[in-house]
Amino acid sequence: MKRKTFDLEEERLRDEIIKREAERVVIQLPEGLKAEGPRLASIVEKAGSLAIISADPCYGACDLALSEAESLGADLIVHYGHSQMMEQEAVSTIYMEARAKVSIKEPLKKAIPLLEPWTRIGLVTTVQHINELEEAKEFLLAAGKTVAVGDAGKAKHAGQVLGCDYSNAKSVSADVEAFLFVGGGRFHALGVALATGKPAIIADPYERRAYPIQSETREIIKQRWACIYEAKKAEKFGVLIGLKGGQKRIAEALEIKEKLEKSGKKATLLALKEIIPATLMQFPSIEAFVDTACPRLALDSTSRFLKPVLTSTEALVVLGEMDWEDLCRRGWFES
Repeated sequence: MKRKTFDLEEERLRDEIIKREAERVVIQLPEGLKAEGPRLASIVEKAGSLAIISADPCYGACDLALSEAESLGADLIVHYGHSQMMEQEAVSTIYMEARAKVSIKEPLKKAIPLLEPWTRIGLVTTVQHINELEEAKEFLLAAGKTVAVGDAGKAKHAGQVLGCDYSNAKSVSADVEAFLFVGGGRFHALGVALATGKPAIIADPYERRAYPIQSETREIIKQRWACIYEAKKAEKFGVLIGLKGGQKRIAEALEIKEKLEKSGKKATLLALKEIIPATLMQFPSIEAFVDTACPRLALDSTSRFLKPVLTSTEALVVLGEMDWEDLCRRGWFES
């Protein structure tokens, strides 16, 4: 991410600090925007507040720096790059969505030939390109496509997808043959394909190109099958509870633990902020893990972990409560 590419709302930042009379402000940025932190901190301090940049990784709106702000005595969090996801009252929070300032015309033109096999197209994007969704829709209509933009009411905007929430895509999946994702990288488009079982084409305005991801999707599905197959052999499971505010699903973890134990398995609860291979390696007796935090950790990092790490839904396949075909039809993300 580059400053000139995204609207960081510097004037709004200054005005909000003055209006709220905040004394101490935590600024939280995704990795691609962290270089802008010192400049944004200067704006905050010129407006009369003490600025502290959260230097830890930020994985999304579910990863709000709430505990950090509380421990630092901050009375305001300014969170960049995501729309509001969770309700909390402990520390006031401003969400700066960092809307993109790049043209989508060139990648849209390149996407049309790739969409030729299909007429009914689902249109999705991230919050950075929500303002351009109508332009993309009109472009597809002019090319003779019918267009569906889902609004399941979970994400802030119609057509918006998050790393862990594809409810807008799933809400129109039955009515479309393929999806067009407008945005950068493969991450969200792969999520759309895994959530819906439909082909996805990426129109990337940063690389100014369009390309399909069917081969990558098939590879991930093969990896997930192999992971489930290995986990079926395990007798000792670790059930992971995320400690990040938007990823803490204690009730789900307890339910998985109970189901594993009823099936004759040993299940141990593990609570952690960062789910990384080095941490899980500290428990050599555990043969497989079930991740109840962010499902993308298991899906996108299969090769990094030395032992199977399952999503909660995949654990149901291991337990025999769901078969593989049902998982593939249902998709890897709850709606």
